[in-house]
Amino acid sequence: MAEAVWRELIVGGQKSGKSARAERLAAEWLAAGPQRRAVLLATAEARDAEMRARIERHQRQRLARVPALQTLEVGADLPQQLVRHSSPRALVVVDCLTLWLTQLGWPAQAPAQHRPDPPVWESATEELVQALRAVSGPVVLVGNEIGLGVIPPAPEVRGFVDALGRLNQAVAAACERVTLMVAGCPLVVKGGTP
Repeated sequence: MAEAVWRELIVGGQKSGKSARAERLAAEWLAAGPQRRAVLLATAEARDAEMRARIERHQRQRLARVPALQTLEVGADLPQQLVRHSSPRALVVVDCLTLWLTQLGWPAQAPAQHRPDPPVWESATEELVQALRAVSGPVVLVGNEIGLGVIPPAPEVRGFVDALGRLNQAVAAACERVTLMVAGCPLVVKGGTP
């Protein structure tokens, strides 16, 4: 019997428990049967020493919590990788949408004066939503909710906050469940219970 396709978007602030919830869902998925597998599509790029250390810490912690969760580093081709790794018996976890969108707008090889290109964000959002609708198995996506605070002073940052808000809305519309994480506690804002 084939597994059901379900999609969940987990959003929240930094250190709100988003990744921990995604890992818990992966562990529960894996525990439900030996034929199941889970893969995490990691979007972070180590552009400086602090980020490199952060990524390494996350990798160690994730391996300790969910040893059977395979991790793959993906770049701009997240939509293709999402479809590629999706199957009825494989849970795909994406962590995180915010870093993915950031890296599309501010590529590492871009000159310092590079300004993000909103059409890139728009087309990437459309491509990701199409991929999300095409998956054949369950997906958990992690992203930040950054639009609740102070309005940023720089136009390119405001543009990014807007683009991330549109991405979150588009992904949420394609998901059966949306969970807001607050201080480690899940608040389901769309769909069933956590």
